[in-house]
Amino acid sequence: MVAQTRTANATQKKFSFNEKLVGKNLGTDALLKKLKALHTELAELDQETVDMNSLSSVRTQLIHTSLLLHKERGVKAYVACCLADLLRLYAPDAPYTVTELRDIFQFFFRQLSAGLKSTESTYYNEYFHLLESLSVVKSVVLVCDLPNAEELMIEVFRDFFALVRRDLAKKIELFIADILIALIDECQSLPSEVLEVIMAQFMDKNARMDQPAYRLAVQICNTTADKLQRHVCQYFTDIIITNSRDLQSESDFEEIRTAHELVKQLARSCPSLLHSVIPQLEEELRVEEVQVRLIVTQTLGEMFGDKGGSDLIRKYPSTWSVWLMRKGDKAAPVRLKLVESARGLVLNLPEHRETIEGILRLKLLDPDDKVRAAVCKVYSQIDYETALHHVSTSQLRAVAGRGMDKKHIVRVEALNALGKLYALAYPEIENGDPSAIEHFSWIPNQVFHIANVTLESKPVTEQVIADHIFPFPSLPNVASTSTSKSIEVDEVAWTDRLLNVMQYLDDTAINAVLSMSGVKVNRPTAYEHFLQTCIQNNGGVIDENEEDVKRKLGNIIRHLSKHFPDPHKATDDLQAFAKANENRLYKLLKTCMDLQSDLKSIVKASNEFLRRVEQSHESILSTMTIFLRRCTLRILNQSSISPLLKRLQKSPTSSIASPTIKHVHQLLTFVSKHSPALYKAHIGELTKAIADEKNTVLVELGMQALAAVVRTDESLSSLDKRTVDRVMKYALGENPRLAKFASRLLASLKGCHEQCKNIVESVAQRLPDAEPEMLVAHTALLVQMAHFQSEAFEHRSDDIMAFLVKKLLLSPSQDDDEDMDAENDWVNDDDIPPILRARIQALKVCRNRCIAHASSPNAIDIAMPALKMFTTLIQHSGSFKVDARDSPSTKSRMRLQAAVALLHLSTVEAYATVINPHFVWLAVTVQDPCYHVRMIFLTKLISLLSSRKLPPRFNTIPFLTVLDPEDDIRNRATAYVSLVNRTLPPAARVEYLEMIFIRLLHLLAHHPDFSIAHENLQDMAKYVEFYLDQITSSENISLLYHLAMKAKTVRDAESHTYSEHLYAMSELAQELIKARAQARSWALQSFPGKVKLPSDIFRSLPNPEAAVKILKTVYLPQETVEWLAETVKPHKTAATTAAKEKRREARERSPQGAKRKASRPRANGAAKRAKPSARWNSDQSETAESSSDLEDHSEGGSPLSETERHTSPKTLKSGPSDEGQDSDKEVASTHENTSKAGRAGRKARTRAKAKISQQIRKGAVRSKKSQPHP
Repeated sequence: MVAQTRTANATQKKFSFNEKLVGKNLGTDALLKKLKALHTELAELDQETVDMNSLSSVRTQLIHTSLLLHKERGVKAYVACCLADLLRLYAPDAPYTVTELRDIFQFFFRQLSAGLKSTESTYYNEYFHLLESLSVVKSVVLVCDLPNAEELMIEVFRDFFALVRRDLAKKIELFIADILIALIDECQSLPSEVLEVIMAQFMDKNARMDQPAYRLAVQICNTTADKLQRHVCQYFTDIIITNSRDLQSESDFEEIRTAHELVKQLARSCPSLLHSVIPQLEEELRVEEVQVRLIVTQTLGEMFGDKGGSDLIRKYPSTWSVWLMRKGDKAAPVRLKLVESARGLVLNLPEHRETIEGILRLKLLDPDDKVRAAVCKVYSQIDYETALHHVSTSQLRAVAGRGMDKKHIVRVEALNALGKLYALAYPEIENGDPSAIEHFSWIPNQVFHIANVTLESKPVTEQVIADHIFPFPSLPNVASTSTSKSIEVDEVAWTDRLLNVMQYLDDTAINAVLSMSGVKVNRPTAYEHFLQTCIQNNGGVIDENEEDVKRKLGNIIRHLSKHFPDPHKATDDLQAFAKANENRLYKLLKTCMDLQSDLKSIVKASNEFLRRVEQSHESILSTMTIFLRRCTLRILNQSSISPLLKRLQKSPTSSIASPTIKHVHQLLTFVSKHSPALYKAHIGELTKAIADEKNTVLVELGMQALAAVVRTDESLSSLDKRTVDRVMKYALGENPRLAKFASRLLASLKGCHEQCKNIVESVAQRLPDAEPEMLVAHTALLVQMAHFQSEAFEHRSDDIMAFLVKKLLLSPSQDDDEDMDAENDWVNDDDIPPILRARIQALKVCRNRCIAHASSPNAIDIAMPALKMFTTLIQHSGSFKVDARDSPSTKSRMRLQAAVALLHLSTVEAYATVINPHFVWLAVTVQDPCYHVRMIFLTKLISLLSSRKLPPRFNTIPFLTVLDPEDDIRNRATAYVSLVNRTLPPAARVEYLEMIFIRLLHLLAHHPDFSIAHENLQDMAKYVEFYLDQITSSENISLLYHLAMKAKTVRDAESHTYSEHLYAMSELAQELIKARAQARSWALQSFPGKVKLPSDIFRSLPNPEAAVKILKTVYLPQETVEWLAETVKPHKTAATTAAKEKRREARERSPQGAKRKASRPRANGAAKRAKPSARWNSDQSETAESSSDLEDHSEGGSPLSETERHTSPKTLKSGPSDEGQDSDKEVASTHENTSKAGRAGRKARTRAKAKISQQIRKGAVRSKKSQPHP
C-alpha cells in the first residue's frame, strides 16, 4: 500500500535536506555525514508541522538497494533510523508498497539482531533509537498487513527471543516486549510457530524470572492472555491428541508429560492463559489410561500446591473436587502421586487444612505400603512453622501410629518424620514454648513406646533416637579433630537435653531410655567379646588355638547378627570387618566401648570410625553403624555424671518433688545399680557431695554411688576418717534412705568391719525403744548389714531376729480406720505408714540373711523359719493369721514382699527345693486382686527369668496373665515370652519353654479356681491356648502333644482329686493341640524321643489296671467335649475349603487336556491316605518304659537325652495327593460327633494307646507274682 501525499498548507514546514544519497562517486565518509545530518533533521521533525511532499525525495532514496545492502554498518544503521523516522512521520499510513515494506522490516530486524549484541557496538545508540521508534510509534504493526506477515512474525519472534537472552539494558527488554505484544494484538491469526517460540521459554524446568527470555515470555503472555488463551488451549490439545493415538511404551508418554510440565510452568507465571486448559485437565482425570491419570494427577497436584494454588481452587472448584477423588483411584501409582503432591498443599493451602488432613489420614491406612510411606514422608519435608500452625497434633499422632506398620519402608518414613520434626522443635521446647511443648514434646515418648513393641521397629527407632532425639554434639572440621585437643563439646547442654526429653516421658518410655542407654548390660558385652576375638583372629592368621578362635568368632557373630535387621548381611559384614583386621578401627572401637571415655573422646572416635569404614569398606557401613551405635554409651556416659551432680547441688530443695531432680535421681541410681564404673573419675565429687548435709538427696545419691563403685574396684575402697565418721552418723540417723546407703557404704569399705559391728550393736540396743520413724531407719540399716556384712549382723542376730519377728512382724497391726477401707488395696511408696515400712524392711532382713548364708552347711536350718513365714503370708493373703484385721493395703504390701522374697530365694537351689511344694501359691500371685502386686511381681519375675537365675518351672507363671483385666500386664508377659522364644538357643528353648508344658498343666490342675465345671474349663482352655499361641510351631507340636498325653500315665504327687484335675487338663490340651494342628495343616506325628516327667510333682501309677482305667475314662464333662468338637469344626471347614481352592487354581493353571491320577477308592468311598514319607517305628518307642515313665532328675538338667536335647524333632509331612487329603478330612468330619478322637492326630493317639495297653498287659503278667492286687 502506498500512502497518499498530503496537501501542503501555509503553516507546515518544508524539509530542508536536499542532498543526494545515491551516486557513483559518493564516498562512504561523505555518505555517513549526509545520513547523519538527515537522521538529525528527521528526528527533530514533528508529524503535525512537516510538509510531507518535501520528504518524497528522501523517502525514495532511502530504500535504494545500494543503501540497504551497503557494506558499511554505519550506513545501514543511519538508513534504518531514517526509515523509522519516516514511518513515524507518515503514520498511520506508510509511504511504501507492501514489497518495499517487507524489505524495510526485514532490514530493520537484521540491523537490530546484529547491532544490539553489545553496548560496546559502534552504532549502539542508533540501533537503540530504531528499537525505541518501533516500540513507541508501533509502526511494526504494519507487518501484520503484509502478505507474508506470518513468516515475518515468526522471524521477528525468533530473532528477538534469541537477542534478549543476552545481557541487555532493561529498556531494550521493555521495547522488545512492546513490539512483540503489538504484533500479537494486531495479527489476524497467530502463527503456531510463534506460539511455539513463546512456549519454548517455559519448557526449561530451571526457568526463573531473573532470566530475560523467560521474563519476556511471561510479560507477553500476561499482557496478551485474552488473545492467547484459545491458542494455548489448542496447542495443548494438539499435543495430547497427536501423542495419544498409539501409547505402547514409556517413551510414548514423554510428549504428553512435557506438555503437562508446560502447563505447570504456565500456572506459576501466567495462570490466566489456562482458562480453557484446566477443564481439559479435569477430563483427563477421568480417562481409563493409567499413565495419563498419573501424569495429570501429578500436574494438578503441583499446581494446587504452588503459591497460587488458592486462586486456582477458587476459579476451578470442580477440578479440585475431581482431583481429590483420585485418593480412591484403583491404581496405586495414581494415589501415590496425589499423596506426593500433598507437601505443597500443606504448605500453601492453610484454608483447606481439614480437607487435606482428612485425605492424608485416610491414606495412612491405604492398602499399598508405598502410599502409606509417602504420606509419612510429606511430614518429614515440612518446616517447623508449618508443622506448628498448619498440622494438627492428632494428625502427627496418626503418622506416629505408622511407626508400627508391618512394612519396613513405612516405619522408616513415619519415624524419620517424627524425629525430624522433634529436632526442629527442640530449641523451642527447651525454651518452654507452650505451643511447641503441646505439639511436639510427646514424640520421643511415642518413639520409645514403638521401640518396645516389636523387634522389627527397633533398628529404625534406634536410628531416629540417635539422629534426632539424642544426637551427639557436632564437631567442626571433623577431618582434623582426631588429633586436635582444642575442640570442646558442651557436655552440660548434651546432658540437659536428656533431662528435658525425660520430662515428657512416661515410665515405660523412661525404662526404654535406660534400656537403650547400654548402662544395664553384663560386661564384658558381646560387642567387647567380638572385638577381642577379632584381635585374636588377626585377619585369619592365628598363632595358637586356631580352631577355638574361629569357632568363638563364628558363635559371637551369629549371636550378634540375630539382632540386626538383615541377619545374613550382618553376618557377612561382621566377617568382613574381622577379616579386614585394621588396628586403627579396633582402637577406635575400644575408645567407644570404654566406660571411662568421655563424651568428646566418644564423638571423635565415632566420627573417625565411620569415616574410615566409609572410605575403605563402604559395603559394611550400614552394619557397622548399627554396631557402633549399640556398643557406645550414647545416651548416658561418664561425661553425664558431673552435670547431673551439679544439678542436684543447685537444687533449692532437699526433696525430689521437681521432675528434673526426680529424673537426675533416677539416672544416677540406675548408674549405681548397673554400671558404677562410670563413677571412677568422680570419686572426689561424690565424697564432696556427701558432705552437704542440707541436701539429703545429694548425700543419698553420693553414698549410693560410692558404695557401688567401691564394690567394683577395691583400690577405691578407702575414705578419710572424717568422711567415715560422717557416714556412720548418717547410718544411725533417722532418715531411712541415708541409713540404707550409709550402711551399704560402710559394709563395702575396707577396714570398716569393727564400725559395722558397732553399728549393729548400737541398733540392736535401740530397737526395743525406737520410735516408728527411727525403726524404719534401723531396719533399713539391718537389711544392708544382713546382706553385705553377715558376720557383723550375726553378732547380734538372735536378739535382732527375735525383735523383728515377735515384736514387729507378729504383733497386731495398728492400722487406722481410714486404712481399713476395703476398696483401698494399695498404698504408694511415699504414703506407706512407718510401721508398715518397718515390717516390709523386716521381711527384707529375713530374705537377705537367708541369701547371705546360702552357701553355708546349715543354710536350710537358718532359712526355714523365714521360708515358712513367707509362704504363710502368701497363703493368708498378706497376714500371718487367717482372721487378722490388717488393712487391705497392708496385706497387699506384705504378700507382695513375701512373694518377691520367695522369688529371690528360689534362685538358690537348696531353697528352691523347699519352696517348690508351695509353688502354686507363689505362681498365683501374678493373679493377685491388686494390680500393683501383679505388676511388680511380674516385673521382678521377668527380671530374674531373663537372667536365668530361676528354675525353668517359673516360666509357667507368665502364661497365667492371659485373663488379666489390664493390657499392660498381658503385654509385658507376652513380650517376655516372645523375646525368650525368639532368642534362646534350641536346647535351652526345649528346656525352658517346651518341657514346662507338662508343668503348666499341673499348675492349672492345682489352680485354686479349678473345677470340672464346663465354664471353668473354658477359662482353663484360654491358658492353654495362650501358651500354644506363643510357643507352638510345626517342629514342636508333636512334643507338646506327647507331653499332654503323658499326663494321663501318671498320678499327682498330692492327691487323687488333683490327679483327676490333671487328667481333665490332659484331655483338654490334647484336643486344643489337635485343633491347632488341623487349622494350620501341621502333621501331628508321634514324638520319637523319650521324655522324663518331673518326679517332684508326679508319681507312678500303682498298677497296670489303674493305668488302663485312667486311659479309658473321659474326665471332661460332656458339655466340654461337645464344645471342643464345635471349636474344631470351623478349623476343619476352613482347611477343607482352602484345599479345594488350591486344587481349583492348580487345575486352571494346568495345560489344556492334562489329566490327574485318581486316588484308589476305598470300600467306604474315601480315598486311601498315603503313608508318610518317613515313619517312626512305634514298636520301639515306649515298650521299655514303665506305665509312669518317672525318673529323678534335677530341673537344671535336660529332660531329654543328650542326643535329643538340641531340639524337638521336625514333623514329617505325609505325601498324599490333595484329593486324598480332602477325602480324609471329609470322612473325619462325618464321624467327628461319634468319635472323640476323630480329628487330626487320631492315628498317633491310637498307636500311643495301643502301646501303653500292650506294656500294661506285659507288666500285669509280671505283677501277678510280685505285686498284690490293690
